[in-house]
Amino acid sequence: MAGITPQQSVEHYENFPVGSFLLPARFRKPVAAVYHFARHADDLADEGDASVEERLARLAECSAELARIAAGHEPLTARYAALAPVIRNYAIPLPLFEDLLSAFRQDVTKQRYQDFGEVMDYCRRSANPVGRILLYIFGQTDSRQLAMSDGICSALQLVNFWQDVAIDFHKPRRRIYLPQDDLARFGVSEDDLAAGVATPAFKKLLAFQCERTWKMLRAGSPLGLTLPGRVGLEIRTIVLSADRVLTKLKQVDYDVFTARPTLQGADWPKILALAAIAPWYRPKPAQGGCHG
Repeated sequence: MAGITPQQSVEHYENFPVGSFLLPARFRKPVAAVYHFARHADDLADEGDASVEERLARLAECSAELARIAAGHEPLTARYAALAPVIRNYAIPLPLFEDLLSAFRQDVTKQRYQDFGEVMDYCRRSANPVGRILLYIFGQTDSRQLAMSDGICSALQLVNFWQDVAIDFHKPRRRIYLPQDDLARFGVSEDDLAAGVATPAFKKLLAFQCERTWKMLRAGSPLGLTLPGRVGLEIRTIVLSADRVLTKLKQVDYDVFTARPTLQGADWPKILALAAIAPWYRPKPAQGGCHG
């Protein structure tokens, strides 16, 4: 069968250090099991040259493994055998994992989003479950913490979208996460995206998207202060990593066609230093766009 097999590996650039060395050692193995589940399923949806039907069939196999776990049966694959005790030991709701799979299935079949509400519905299933799963592992699941986590995770997903406008459009499925109504509002066409030129209209559009993403990130950022010790430090580092990418987008004047802003080695000492001096870590807004 074409496409990715469980033995193949795909290298990924990761903006945000989920499950990094900052976490206490007792959390790293369960977080790694969750990460490998999500990364593998995401790759089934996006990587390789499998057909739509093959991708959906592979993702259906993932759902079948979750159903086996729900029924108390032994999973068929090592990846899900590692995930099963994490779900059981931390009482993680299985619908959170199925929400992720539903988003990955959507990536196979949907290439356009009519409005920001549709984009946020995708984020609710593609990103927010990860944060909620982590909070179950950390034992920190009050309603306010879950809501702040949702804000951070949705913002992280949006940062990836705005950073990857050019990459997503030039993949075989030519995916556009910029809302169609916002494209029309700012006078940006798909021909403009195909031309790969950051027109003044495109820059205004992406600045608008980055600004509301930044507000969402800031609204969720107090989570990094409510979580204890190194767990809180991890969350603050993730928030500041996203803020740094938004800053870099502003610094290149939102021209993601010329260069994709990414975090580099030189960025991490500053991010870690700021994360360590809580409660003063929260980013402050810059005039006319994202934090700079």
